[in-house]
Amino acid sequence: MPKVHPATLSIEELLTQCDIKKTRRGGPGGQHRNKVESAIVITHRPTKIIGQAGERRSQHENRDVAIERLRINLAVGFRQPIGPDDSPSDLWRGRVRSRKISVNPKHADFPRLLAEGMDFVMAADFDISVASERLAVSKSQLVKFLKLAPPAFQWLNKNREQRNLSNLK
Repeated sequence: MPKVHPATLSIEELLTQCDIKKTRRGGPGGQHRNKVESAIVITHRPTKIIGQAGERRSQHENRDVAIERLRINLAVGFRQPIGPDDSPSDLWRGRVRSRKISVNPKHADFPRLLAEGMDFVMAADFDISVASERLAVSKSQLVKFLKLAPPAFQWLNKNREQRNLSNLK
């Protein structure tokens, strides 16, 4: 297992671990869309997690969107173990003020922070109280943060349910 979470890699580093496939997609866009391979599917080889986009006519725009989606999918779909003595990263600590985490889901740091938050939640066996204390944020702030990525919040509740913990709203 890699030491660095793949969602934390720079785009250039991440793409060295990926296969990029260009394809055609149906749907609106007229003849141009049907003739040009503008859709992009990016597969992270080590994890087999993908990011894809094909809703734009521009291959370059679809590539950028596919990279963003891949980073979020990696943050949600790949866990790194957190030890009992591990503390949050400098990036996480730099985003916390008065027990609140501040980041826009569109910001380039969001996938890194999401992956880290989810890793700490898993290390706490999905106990939000324990994870929030370790991350130096309030319980409500941690839940709100995870809700910014609906698949992350679904993952949280699915795992809480498996442990007979109540679902979070």
